[in-house]
Amino acid sequence: MVAAPSNNLRLVGDEDTSKRRQILDGARKVFLDLGFDGASMGEIARAAGVSKGTLYVYFADKSRLFEAIVEEETLEQGKITFNFDFERDVATTLTEFGQAYIAIICRPGGGSAIRTVMAIAERMPEVGRRYYEHVLEQTISRLACYLDARVKRKELAIDDCQLAASQFMLMCQASLFLPFIFQAAPAPSAERIAQVIGSATRIFLAAYQAKKV
Repeated sequence: MVAAPSNNLRLVGDEDTSKRRQILDGARKVFLDLGFDGASMGEIARAAGVSKGTLYVYFADKSRLFEAIVEEETLEQGKITFNFDFERDVATTLTEFGQAYIAIICRPGGGSAIRTVMAIAERMPEVGRRYYEHVLEQTISRLACYLDARVKRKELAIDDCQLAASQFMLMCQASLFLPFIFQAAPAPSAERIAQVIGSATRIFLAAYQAKKV
């Protein structure tokens, strides 16, 4: 009797991926609710609906599981695209980017993920470094590249586009991100975001728009 291993192997692979997904979903909820220190492998196993034995088959310890969740979040954030078409005018590009950026970092659940990474970064610096490089620094660099293109067209007068990009992103966060991340305020409304981003864009252009001769 000849077996047909290919189908069986595919099904096992699918089941393995599904189980890992189940564990990650349960662990994410526990980490976001209790933080890294408050979470236990037993609590994670219960939330994921698996035994602790099964949990340890996939992840050696809580740190490895947490790293996998941060890595997944990093990859998802890295897929987010902003419209940095070099042909678009600066005011429109900055306004739309700022609103999209704040909507992402201040989204329900998003703050919990950032808080969790910030809380563990000192103990697990590699996790924090990867998140920063693949999410935050990547976004800063893409905005800086757009600004540099406008400098070359003599529309902006900027000596350090990387710094200017960081400045704009921090201005976009003003009065929105810190109250949200520290749970002093709910996620900001679209109207409030538009107000703050409009102000940030005006201040940025007042500082960096090239003077017409």
